[in-house]
Amino acid sequence: MRVVLDGPSNLGLRAPAPGVVPGCYKLAGAVRDRGFLGRIGAEDGGCVTPPRYDTAGWTPGDGVFNAEAMARYTVQVADRVAGFVEQGKFVVLLGGECSNLLGPALGLKRLGRYGVVYIDGHSDFRTVGNSPYVGAAGGEALALVTGRGQADLTDLEGLGPYMLDTDAVLLGIRADDEYVGDVEEAGIPVWPASAIAEEPEAAARGTLAHLDHLDGFWVHLDVDILDAEVMPAVDSPDPGGIDHDQLRALLGPLLASPKCVGFDIGIFDPDLDPDGRYAAELTDSLVAALS
Repeated sequence: MRVVLDGPSNLGLRAPAPGVVPGCYKLAGAVRDRGFLGRIGAEDGGCVTPPRYDTAGWTPGDGVFNAEAMARYTVQVADRVAGFVEQGKFVVLLGGECSNLLGPALGLKRLGRYGVVYIDGHSDFRTVGNSPYVGAAGGEALALVTGRGQADLTDLEGLGPYMLDTDAVLLGIRADDEYVGDVEEAGIPVWPASAIAEEPEAAARGTLAHLDHLDGFWVHLDVDILDAEVMPAVDSPDPGGIDHDQLRALLGPLLASPKCVGFDIGIFDPDLDPDGRYAAELTDSLVAALS
């Protein structure tokens, strides 16, 4: 049985302009408005309401902004996700942004050894070791779930790291990604967007083979894996991405695997999609991948 849970957090994104709140918290509503639940035959798992987005007073060097709120929210999402997985339900978590992955990562660590398929146009591997400072957890999410960063986010309940480097795969980054060298040094396999565009099914097969030894895995999808011409309604649209057909071909085998226990979708911003075109296309691709 599939269950759809809303996780409308924008806590880990920088503000698009001073005093403006990131709009990705509206993703869940935009997808639901296109009949998503009925189209995939899912039950409604409700919503985990996030704390207020507030970066007032934060300055570079202070660590991750909204960290205290994010930690509380992570535990709440973990409780819900772990409960559904224990019931044998496949979880679809509608974001939100990339720090939403912390909730499933923590929840699954309570249950056993799980991995992550990190599908993203960026590596999200920024740390104090490779950058002057950290701040927006959405740009640090893969680093955080693999134990790199401040303990109030990476070691909740004393369970960090939530995923091991050997149990992670990174798919979809662009050729000029700033931190890919650190990802490769950690031993995390990488399929760039250019390789996925050529053979999305091969990337899926390689990913499944790499994670076959685990109790299961979670799929994280940042929709900025899509090319900027296909999906401009994100905070960091970039050229060199894939199209919807390639995304469906990549996601389909991953989500169909009996070891896949769920996935989250993030970063789509309905504020940048006034006529709803991109929401409709995204929803169609998610439905097709789950068919």
